Amino acid sequence: MFEIRIHSRGGQGGVTAAKLLAQAAFNDHKYATAAPFYGAERRGAPVVSFVRISDEPIKVYSQIRSPDLVVVLDSSVMDVIDVLNGIKPDGTVLINSAHAVTMDGHTTHHVDLTGIALSLGLVVAGSPILNTPVLGALAKLGIVSQESARKAIRGTFTDERNVKAAEQAYAEVTV
Repeated sequence: MFEIRIHSRGGQGGVTAAKLLAQAAFNDHKYATAAPFYGAERRGAPVVSFVRISDEPIKVYSQIRSPDLVVVLDSSVMDVIDVLNGIKPDGTVLINSAHAVTMDGHTTHHVDLTGIALSLGLVVAGSPILNTPVLGALAKLGIVSQESARKAIRGTFTDERNVKAAEQAYAEVTV
């Protein structure tokens, strides 16, 4: 089983990113679950989402304490949350950043998801929407196939800018 923890802020699309990732994994003929963890927070408050992907049926529905992959959609979350808490020793980090970032010896990939969203006008209530571009980056990292990511996006959104954002992130993420 491959476990992913997504750190974001309310309104950025982290919860939807988890759902899209699970759908894309399902499109790849895998088992997948997606679950958010938040209370009565409002837009801008830290949110954590969890995704499990497996070749076998998934019977665990708890929070993910030891992820294989940590995704950070907003680096300011790292000021209030230890995003690396529990990450497996060989775990990987994907961070929304225009610049390379090192994370405590873990393999780290970066892509400017915010820049991609803003360049395409993917903004809601003043916040760039990061769910579709991050799916493209995750496809490039081999978590799901690019075609399954496109299919999940098109099954959720009619605006083709979302697919374009995923394709741009796929092309730009460091590997």
